[in-house]
Amino acid sequence: MRLPVLLLSSTLVLAPLIAARPASAREGAMTVQQQLDALAARVKVLEANDSLLRKQAEDAIAAAQAARAELAALKAAPPPAVAAVEAAPPAAAPSGGNANAFNPAISVILNGSYTSHSLDPNHYARAGFPVVDEGGPGPRGISLGESEVSLASNIDEKFYGQLTLTAHSDNGEDHVGVEEAFIDTTALPDGFNLRLGRFFSNIGYLNSHHAHTDNFFDRPLAYQAFLGSQYGDDGAQLRWLAPTDLYLEVGGEIFRGGNYPSGGAEHSGAGVKTLFAHAGGDIGIENSWLAGLSMLKSSATGAADGFSGDSTLYIGEATWKWAPQGNFKDGGVTVRGEYFVDHRNGTAVNPLDEGEPLAWHGARRGAYVEGIYRFNRTWDIGYRVDKLWADRTGPYASAFDPYRNTLELTWRNSEFSLLRLQFARDQPTSNTTDNALTLQYQVSLGAHGAHKF
Repeated sequence: MRLPVLLLSSTLVLAPLIAARPASAREGAMTVQQQLDALAARVKVLEANDSLLRKQAEDAIAAAQAARAELAALKAAPPPAVAAVEAAPPAAAPSGGNANAFNPAISVILNGSYTSHSLDPNHYARAGFPVVDEGGPGPRGISLGESEVSLASNIDEKFYGQLTLTAHSDNGEDHVGVEEAFIDTTALPDGFNLRLGRFFSNIGYLNSHHAHTDNFFDRPLAYQAFLGSQYGDDGAQLRWLAPTDLYLEVGGEIFRGGNYPSGGAEHSGAGVKTLFAHAGGDIGIENSWLAGLSMLKSSATGAADGFSGDSTLYIGEATWKWAPQGNFKDGGVTVRGEYFVDHRNGTAVNPLDEGEPLAWHGARRGAYVEGIYRFNRTWDIGYRVDKLWADRTGPYASAFDPYRNTLELTWRNSEFSLLRLQFARDQPTSNTTDNALTLQYQVSLGAHGAHKF
């Protein structure tokens, strides 16, 4: 009983003292509580910041991995100076759809000229080489050149498509046609690409380029004589791009064979077969080169030049470019040449007289070399010399070898417009000369992809 009494007495004694405690002491106790609450709040903030920092670190690691993957892909791609930019379709949308599926890129090239000839183009003849298709000089006077409209777009994550329509005037008559209409694969593995439809063959250098990208108003004599200026047809192409620092592509094509230098669409509509290989690279930052070998083998019945039989055309080509700081738009020099050898084994009937077929076994040749000096973004000047070597025997035998010299001066207001003045002295036969002076205009409207090397 004494312990409870003592506790009760102690309580009665201490109660007044606690009640009489100064207010400042009570306030100090409250301040400590507030500090504890503030400290707890700071701990929560630090925990939140720690979670945020962890997320930011994870995002940074993911971005670094993506950058490394992109760098590896860039190293595996061909050198920028020689990459065939125009031929490669844009990347497909990652989701498998395409925002431009119903809104393709549209480009228009308008091209026209005025030409003065000393020799009537309607009476033009070339020793040893019959003039076929567009393999002769352009018309006199004012003329609508080959203008084109092109529509291109990714189709989905696996295909790209392009359609190019052309319009030109021939002897006062307007013609509209399908120049190219093809699809490309975009997802084949290991650097392979498949093209199906109508397109220009990848043989040689100029053949796969659209004419509006040329440095001169007209194609070299060898292209006019052996390919009717440019060979394109309905077919299939398979190309392989090597995963090396050196730009290297090889491929082959099968065409219907209905166009010159073939004819008749032999071998069940697969009368032309081609093989090609191109290699190139950079030397430092100011020099680039590209070289290639090609072969076109065809079987023809009644081709435009009257030939029936087998023919094989070989083409060797080389291009060298120099540009200050590697930017050719600011100035530089381009030197290019191609050499053609055309083997014929069959018979020929002259389309003009339709006489008895004559045996044709021979090898004609042709070549050109051109040089372009670009002063700046506005002006360039160029010179080209081209020559053909005729057969000495056969239906088109000739002791004279045609040749031509051409000089051009081009002014570009921008990358979308140009004016070109060109003078050519053409010697198609031993006793005829055609002096041709041409003023050309060319403009580009709408979206237009970068040109090839």
